[in-house]
Amino acid sequence: MCHRKSFKQYAVASLETEHSESDTGLYRQTLTSNMKIYTNPERNSWNEITRRATMQNVELLHTVESILQEVKTRGDEALIEYGQKFDNPSLSNIVVSSDEIQAASQHISEDLKHAIHTAIRNIRTFHSRQEEIPSVTETQFGVKCWRKSIAIEKVGLYIPGGTAPLFSTILMLAVPATIAGCKEIVLCTPEGKTGIHPAILYAAEQTGVTAIYKAGGAQAIAAMAYGTETVPKVHKIFGPGNQFVTQAKMMVNAQGIAIDMPAGPSEVMVVADESARPEFIAADLLSQCEHGKDSQAILVTNSHEIATKTLEEVNTQIIQSGRKELTEASKQNSRIVVFDSQEDNVDFMNEYAPEHLILSVKNAFQYSKKVINAGSVFLGNYSPESAGDYASGTNHTLPTNGYAKAFSGVSLDSFVKKVTFQEITEDGLRDIGPIIETMAETEMLDAHKNAVSIRLQYLQNNNN
Repeated sequence: MCHRKSFKQYAVASLETEHSESDTGLYRQTLTSNMKIYTNPERNSWNEITRRATMQNVELLHTVESILQEVKTRGDEALIEYGQKFDNPSLSNIVVSSDEIQAASQHISEDLKHAIHTAIRNIRTFHSRQEEIPSVTETQFGVKCWRKSIAIEKVGLYIPGGTAPLFSTILMLAVPATIAGCKEIVLCTPEGKTGIHPAILYAAEQTGVTAIYKAGGAQAIAAMAYGTETVPKVHKIFGPGNQFVTQAKMMVNAQGIAIDMPAGPSEVMVVADESARPEFIAADLLSQCEHGKDSQAILVTNSHEIATKTLEEVNTQIIQSGRKELTEASKQNSRIVVFDSQEDNVDFMNEYAPEHLILSVKNAFQYSKKVINAGSVFLGNYSPESAGDYASGTNHTLPTNGYAKAFSGVSLDSFVKKVTFQEITEDGLRDIGPIIETMAETEMLDAHKNAVSIRLQYLQNNNN
């Protein structure tokens, strides 16, 4: 059967992308690090320098297509089969029971519970301020228009299991979903051999998730997109994942299922001047590198001293990293760029359009006014990107791979539809009706014109 073939292909989920780069003389490799320093690179080389580590090939497309089709046609059976193959060999039931959720609370420290509650409070405070109160506008006499936010009824959240239990992403997605008023909040996450991390179940319970299922990878996206005997079909899918998950989201989106945004491996750009602290910069760069082998971290600076000292700090701090293998691998995708020109600094920053942008510069607020393309911006030496990842209140689900040029991060708006309303009085129609008739007639849409004319005639006849 075709799903047997997809198992073999899908097993190659941990990707290492190598870039071939010509010796242009624009960079030199320093110390033992795989990060390279580029000095005043020409603009025509910027795309090559900042190329993300992505896997876009026929095998990926065929593998994900096969998985989607298997789940669409075989439902729960396919989900269990994939789960047994990749996550938990003893998986037999994909539903997380209320007993499992309640038991998770016993395995959470009080410190972690306090941290989760504090983060929820801050995220709720920030996102609640995004609520819009409908405002009626009278565009002309007798013509009133307004817009109202209406919650998406069914949303699906994907939370990776993988190398880190990303319970923080549940907070970022479920909190605004509950504020918006979504009736069904479905969560899919893989169950490992030791079960689902209790922090994931606790966070889900605390934020109003209505159902949790043991499903991971592209198959989880398929389950929420098409529905199975157990997993309900949703109207919009949210959440990060590896390139199989991302590809699955893009594919179901092309079939009419809404998704939060195109997203890929995590990334950060730090813009620094001589006022920055190299040890802070290195820590910020490595915080993204530890997400995965295909993550990317870039430092842009006008100081050769900052560049060199940061690289030394990277090599020092990576030794203490608990995820050294991933961090070392992602360094191959990471860069340090030195520009003598501030204009080049700014242009390079906006051309890259980072998911996370840290401004470690003097007068960071003034500098932030030059930001055009970024997912989320962190100002000053004491605003680490980790704050936004966890508890400051802003959302950490952000566009990557340059999509920040056109996409926003997740917000309350992501969980609602904006529906417009209008009400026209008799006098209003008498006033605007001839305008509509003229426009419809010019477009040769007689029925459009008649929908107005028949009303105007009725009003005229009944007023005589």
